Amino acid sequence: MNDMQAQAAAPKQRRGKRGSPWLKFGVEMGPLILFFFANARPKLFASVVATFLPPSILSDPNVGLFTATVILMAAVAVALVVSFVSTRRLPAVPLVTAILVLVFGGLTLYLQDATFIKMKPTVLYAGFGAALIGGLATNKPVLPIIFDNAMALTESGWRLLTLRWGSFFFALALLNEIVWRTQSNDVWVAFKFPGMLILIFLFSMAQVPFILRHKLPDEDAERAPEHY
Repeated sequence: MNDMQAQAAAPKQRRGKRGSPWLKFGVEMGPLILFFFANARPKLFASVVATFLPPSILSDPNVGLFTATVILMAAVAVALVVSFVSTRRLPAVPLVTAILVLVFGGLTLYLQDATFIKMKPTVLYAGFGAALIGGLATNKPVLPIIFDNAMALTESGWRLLTLRWGSFFFALALLNEIVWRTQSNDVWVAFKFPGMLILIFLFSMAQVPFILRHKLPDEDAERAPEHY
């Protein structure tokens, strides 16, 4: 095998090194599930979070959300470690999400203000939208990285799909602002999970016909470059 063939083969080898789908599901959904239950049943986690929360927060009407924030921060940190140990890599989306959770969660607890953790999805999705649209403007595709190079599309397909996802992420950011500013904590938590997950799933399913129309044939997909 010559040098050019070796270089072409290397990305395909990386593409095949993926963790178990169940592990991926647990790493991505586990923290959100714990967040939901910690908000709904903070007393179940009281002994765990008592070390990290001052008495003023433990007696606050928003104790559920503060408790859920502590659990979420711990869970995303553990999920990142598990993901790295199992795959020897850190996917972009979970990494960015974890950083924002730790930053906004830390501000929430330090300032004892639940506004920050509620704003985290707004910043996350607006950031995704800006990165996607900005990538189009600079000819540096971001969507293949978000999808972890799981599929191969035509260049026009990637551009149009990027526009769709960028617009969708901006819409999610706006919707999050509307919900947390107008609804109760419990309603917002339910909107965050499973509400956002359902919206993302439905939008993803709506893109399947488009993806199938723009999917590269297998022989062309093997030669398509990966994005990192």
